[in-house]
Amino acid sequence: MATASETKKPFLSDVKALREKARKQLALGAVTPAYKGDVKQTIEILQSVLATEIVCVLRYTMHSIAATGISSESVKEEFATHAREEQEHMTQVAERINQLGGTPNFNPEGLASRSASEYSEGDNLVDMIRENLVAERIAVEHYRELIRYFGDDDATTRVMLEGILGTEEEHANDMHDLLVAHEGKPDLPKN
Repeated sequence: MATASETKKPFLSDVKALREKARKQLALGAVTPAYKGDVKQTIEILQSVLATEIVCVLRYTMHSIAATGISSESVKEEFATHAREEQEHMTQVAERINQLGGTPNFNPEGLASRSASEYSEGDNLVDMIRENLVAERIAVEHYRELIRYFGDDDATTRVMLEGILGTEEEHANDMHDLLVAHEGKPDLPKN
């Protein structure tokens, strides 16, 4: 039977070898040999995530300005807060693309086709809330799928997406609460 010390995995490989490898592969930047993902595929996926976040920034910003009605001020503030948080996500994703050696695609041409969510203006305050709830639900499902996809192959991207997912779930909950408050009935069943 093996002793506890014999079954332990080594914490680090030879430090001297690590240093030597690091010096020889400077052109790879943050991508080290331990990276198990497909860098090109990851950048493509993140370009879509970036487009989604840009569309969300634009939609929430427009709603924060255009929302009208007797009780719109607090909703406008919520939309503006969400726009700022979506912009933070946009920046995080763009930084990750850069770390992987890509160039973030901020080109507005083709933005709607690259995005998982849609840019929908809504005719009134309730429509705006509803469209944002739909977009957040899409984002939540999309991020969950991506988190499973990246798994342990790209822990940095996965952890970033997990953080974004938490905020998107909060946004979906906020939009659901606003929809209930403005329609007077729950749009989604409570368990």
